[in-house]
Amino acid sequence: MPMERSIGEVVLDLQNVSLAFGGVKALTDISFDVREHEIRAIIGPNGAGKSSMLNVVNGVYTPQQGSIAFQGRTFARMSPRRAAEMGIARTFQNLALFKGMSVLDNIMAGRNLHFRSGLLAQALRIGPAAREEVRQREFVEHIIDFLEIQAHRKTPVGRLPYGLQKRVDLGRALAMEPRLLLLDEPMAGMNVEEKQDMSRFILDVNDEFGTTIVLIEHDMGVVMDIADRVVVLDYGRKIGDGAPHEVRANEDVIRAYLGAAH
Repeated sequence: MPMERSIGEVVLDLQNVSLAFGGVKALTDISFDVREHEIRAIIGPNGAGKSSMLNVVNGVYTPQQGSIAFQGRTFARMSPRRAAEMGIARTFQNLALFKGMSVLDNIMAGRNLHFRSGLLAQALRIGPAAREEVRQREFVEHIIDFLEIQAHRKTPVGRLPYGLQKRVDLGRALAMEPRLLLLDEPMAGMNVEEKQDMSRFILDVNDEFGTTIVLIEHDMGVVMDIADRVVVLDYGRKIGDGAPHEVRANEDVIRAYLGAAH
């Protein structure tokens, strides 16, 4: 079970968000919030709109209606660049790592926004740029130690087992030093032991780094164990929202997961 957390004020607030692609409605009038230092889960059957919701938060999709407020600033639309600069990091269900690059270099890619020197100076590694790279590498090495992948730091990511690639993906997101971390099915395709490891890392990120986390996850056992609150989507609509035990007893949620007719 998760350690007791000191949950703070609302840091992310979505109001009446609707998203459609042509005539297909992906999200309809969705509202929910995320509080500082909590782990907020989004669950629902396949096609419920969960990944679309994360894509709205980090600016990949622009909703036709609704607003997004992050740390007190309200936006009708977000952009991926603005989201990254404000401290929102994202992992994806399908890994988008640089398979031919090492673990270290993949995670270093997540430090891009923190470099102050220009690209030419970085490439030549001269003067202040060289010293800056040393500092950034020290930070990345800390993440590698934290995720317990020291033995693989020079290994090309494509050679790693799937579970370790997922850790590298998490590490690259952590390298951004996010205030809000969006995890899209971080345990998809994992065996029981790998899920236990990833659950531990997610709890440790939340506890030790103080990072607020929103995650999509299909394993209800994992969700019930680590989430503080859960929002449930079904066919792009919100059908449940609350503490894990409240959601688990929600009749609409039970019907959606059992596939029964509404």
